[in-house]
Amino acid sequence: MITKTTLLYTRIKLANVIFLLLAWLFISLPIFLIAQASPQANEFTFENEYVVPVKVDGNVLFKVRGISSYTADQRALAISTRIIKVAADTTLTTDSLKIVAGKDLHQIFCGETLIMNVYEMDAKLEKISRGMLAEAKKNKIIETIKSYRNDRSVDSLVNKTLHALLAAALLILIMIGLLWLIKKINIRIQERYKSSINSVDDKSFNLIKSDQLWKAFQIIFRSLKVIIIVMVMAIFLQYILSLFPWTNNIAAYALELILNPILIITKGFVKFLPSLAFLVVIFVITRYLLKLIKLFFTGIGQGAIEIKDFDPDWAIPTYNILRIVIIAFAVIIAYPYIPGSESMAFKGISVFIGLLFSLGSSSFISNVIAGYSMTYRGAYKIGDRIKVGDTVGIVIEQKLLATRLRSLKNEVIIIPNFVLLNSNITNYNSKAKKLGLILHTTVGIGYETPWRQVDAMLKLAADRTSGLLKEPTPFVLKQSLGDFAVNYEINAYCNDVPNIQFHYNELHQHILDVFNENNVQIMTPAYEGDPVIPKVVPKDQWNTPLAQDGK
Repeated sequence: MITKTTLLYTRIKLANVIFLLLAWLFISLPIFLIAQASPQANEFTFENEYVVPVKVDGNVLFKVRGISSYTADQRALAISTRIIKVAADTTLTTDSLKIVAGKDLHQIFCGETLIMNVYEMDAKLEKISRGMLAEAKKNKIIETIKSYRNDRSVDSLVNKTLHALLAAALLILIMIGLLWLIKKINIRIQERYKSSINSVDDKSFNLIKSDQLWKAFQIIFRSLKVIIIVMVMAIFLQYILSLFPWTNNIAAYALELILNPILIITKGFVKFLPSLAFLVVIFVITRYLLKLIKLFFTGIGQGAIEIKDFDPDWAIPTYNILRIVIIAFAVIIAYPYIPGSESMAFKGISVFIGLLFSLGSSSFISNVIAGYSMTYRGAYKIGDRIKVGDTVGIVIEQKLLATRLRSLKNEVIIIPNFVLLNSNITNYNSKAKKLGLILHTTVGIGYETPWRQVDAMLKLAADRTSGLLKEPTPFVLKQSLGDFAVNYEINAYCNDVPNIQFHYNELHQHILDVFNENNVQIMTPAYEGDPVIPKVVPKDQWNTPLAQDGK
């Protein structure tokens, strides 16, 4: 059944989702429009300043520039294609390469095949004469053609194949030896240092856990093992690929792909070292400060440390509040030293996350505040039997956002804390241990029965009930003098709150038995007239067996 509280909670959640969508559109739309209005990155690039290498088999010959109608990429690709075509044609000799000087350019030919043009612009940017630049590029092309043909000769390929097989065999031997050595080192470290690490618990008063420290060490060791193995394999693989002309380009690209990020990361890491040292100091101080505070409040919660007017149940919630404050303060101090914190992208993301949190956390914050409020008010504890509205259950879990109850039928009921904050709560346990919870039930008895006799019968029924206390003694109240009966209320003390429904059941059973024993008719719930035969169960029928099926 859907209650008003559930509907209200659902509406709040729906409103939060709508706010989040509007916030996302509000932030994303301007960025999208700016991105659409921005020119392409290379639209106004001055081509004369943009150079592209001419490559053959992964080796760089020289670099060329382009013009607006014939880009550097197109020019470099065309030159490398022509050089490869000439090198593959063994009928053309390197002696047939020649330079033809023109008015505005020098041209390099191989026989009748044009290889490339050398422009005045190229010479000016290189700060040498056009003729000298053409001669230098011609010599480089001759050297490349010879190397291209030599690398594809039968003798060279056989020789390089043998080198590759030897390198592969050497790699296998090195990997076997490396894995054996790493295993021995790991065993040696365990034998020598694990006992020392296990003693860290006692030396640090359990501030540092030895198993966590050992796990961290093992993770670092395995990471180093993987890095070493990958580096060795990469070196050998790069060497084997570089032996053959068809894979040399892949080897050069793979090496560049691996080295460039490593160089960039290394330079960035070296530059970041001072900030990293500061962040590590902040982290260590914050971590151990939190551990010390947790030890202090754990001692309060366990009763080892006593503070006047400070309930031990407040210890962990207070620690959680202090932890949030300390972590927030540490983040504020560390923020300027985080990589990229000064960039506009980082600031934009920070603002966006803050906006999402502020818009989407209204119910979250209200539940958190309500959770802490209920804790400090001492409204209930874990194990207490409480009543919220029409819901009765035992508190099995108390979290920041919601409280879980177990009903009398073993149903788990989840109630948001802001609902608890705005509801009347009946706690059956708060005074039960010291004063006892009073169980009570009402019966209507006719005026012809002496009230002293009714009092005695009700007290006798309470005395027979095992779960009720003998002290304080039960008492009877005459609630009202009705039209046809007197309403008596038996009140008895009980400190077994989790099982009060069973004690009520037993009490009602004994009331029925006692009144039957004394031939007193219970008039509840209604009375119209005195029956000819009193409505009581004869004693010889109290244990009447059940009817058998089919009989």
